[in-house]
Amino acid sequence: MKNTLYNKSLISIQDLSLDEFKLIFKKAKEYQERKGLPAKGERPLENKVIASTFFEASTRTRLSFEAAIERLGGSVIGFADSNNTSLGAKGEGIKDTLKIIGGYADLLILRHPQEGSARLASEVCDIPVVNAGDGSNQHPTQTLLDLFTMQNVATNLEGLHLVLAGDLKYGRTIHSLVQVAHLFKMRLYFVAFDQLTLPDTLLFQLKCQAVQFSFHKDLAEVLPVADVVYLTRIQKERITEGQDAPKPLILTKAMLKKAKKTMKILHPLPRQQELPHEIDATPHAHYFEQAQNGIYIREALLDLILNK
Repeated sequence: MKNTLYNKSLISIQDLSLDEFKLIFKKAKEYQERKGLPAKGERPLENKVIASTFFEASTRTRLSFEAAIERLGGSVIGFADSNNTSLGAKGEGIKDTLKIIGGYADLLILRHPQEGSARLASEVCDIPVVNAGDGSNQHPTQTLLDLFTMQNVATNLEGLHLVLAGDLKYGRTIHSLVQVAHLFKMRLYFVAFDQLTLPDTLLFQLKCQAVQFSFHKDLAEVLPVADVVYLTRIQKERITEGQDAPKPLILTKAMLKKAKKTMKILHPLPRQQELPHEIDATPHAHYFEQAQNGIYIREALLDLILNK
């Protein structure tokens, strides 16, 4: 399969074709089978410098990207606290900051609290940019690892019955995921309180793509039909100051009696009350595997973008 990802930015999950999804998953599977190591004698990112720039808190995304770079022989520059940069401490403009960093590296990984920041970076930088989360907008590499995990644990993405529960309004992992549901003919079930429902723009897009979906307020109601339940925490950091954070939807161990034995639970993490620790030991739990898959997906993506 031709590598159409070479030297390409990934700003939105919609930047990828179905063939490119398959290409990334194929490469990620190879890394997974080698426990994250490159083929013997190979260093796909040798002499490559990757800028890891996180203007917003991160554990899994930042560390899995940096682990992927190290394992593939590349070098990492960057920061996890923008307060220690000229932008944070000296008032430098975001455009200047991004353009300068773009001149130091072969690829820029960016997380920023402002929607559209990754698109801006791709416009001012002459190197590929990978969006590691821009506000409540998108998180495309998370969607890649989510789909890769679903494919691994549920066997087939085609026609999957997917329950999306929790914070659908501000959850950027949800926003990216629903935008590719049509590629795999998924059936979606949205479970959220009224103040946290999916934005109208995304609902309109789903209707235009003829994706089947329905709304629910009770997780137990949809568990019997779910192939995968994708839980999210309440995004308290994105709720307007002065507003009370809504109560979370909680999946309990007792509720799992209603689920199919083959049902899988995913969560982008970090978790809060919505996913009790007692569920970790059940055969439904796959969220730690999901987090581990972040290394393989990000290894595959960096390899494909930086090598013909």
